[in-house]
Amino acid sequence: MFAFVKSEHSALTARRAAPYKPGMIVATNGTVRGCRPLTDAEVARVLATFSGPYAGRDRALFTLGVLTGFRISELLSLTVGDVRDLDGGVARRVTVARRNMKGRRESRTMPLHARARQALAGWLGELARLGGSDPATPLFAGRKGHHQLRPITRVHAGRVLNAAFAAAGLPHRGSHTLRKTFARNVHRADNRDLLTTQRLLGHKSVNSTVQYLESMPSEELEDLVTGLPIGAPGPLFDPEAGP
Repeated sequence: MFAFVKSEHSALTARRAAPYKPGMIVATNGTVRGCRPLTDAEVARVLATFSGPYAGRDRALFTLGVLTGFRISELLSLTVGDVRDLDGGVARRVTVARRNMKGRRESRTMPLHARARQALAGWLGELARLGGSDPATPLFAGRKGHHQLRPITRVHAGRVLNAAFAAAGLPHRGSHTLRKTFARNVHRADNRDLLTTQRLLGHKSVNSTVQYLESMPSEELEDLVTGLPIGAPGPLFDPEAGP
């Protein structure tokens, strides 16, 4: 939850130190809480921006991020073999090894959405034509000139995503926007079941999950409140129940 502000003076001082930027969440103590998730329309806008020789790779990275909830560093650890099934097609599940997970507590396996598998199929075909069909080949790789394929770095991935956000008219987002988008969508699809969202994110503490969901866009919060069935038949409003 947002930290308690002891005085109006300290709040104003904190806000001057961390000015608001569009898309950022500012707590009552003025500290920036991080980038907010993307709406469905914004996801579509970002997907439409990828271009160039590695558009397939970048689109697959973005798509896996919003549909699996893995962190960027975890996604970049994947190899071709991690997303291929025994028949050479795209697997239906993907596992990030424990050594590549944050905290290295345990590995995590996620089912792959049909759109994620479609994006992977397109990129795997392009990667094979670049000579990257070996199972040990980094999934998100590139090359300069005639050099061998090399995995892209976290910094490079961040630059790619930041460029896509800017091209979509969505400044001040970051790589963690993908994971927060996944969290918001899971929470929304599962009738706001906090424990399910925590499990799918791999959070050790439910408090971490709550902090993710605090960054829900204000328009969604407004829709949530205005959509409450006040006055409609049901347990929320029962004229016979009294105060």
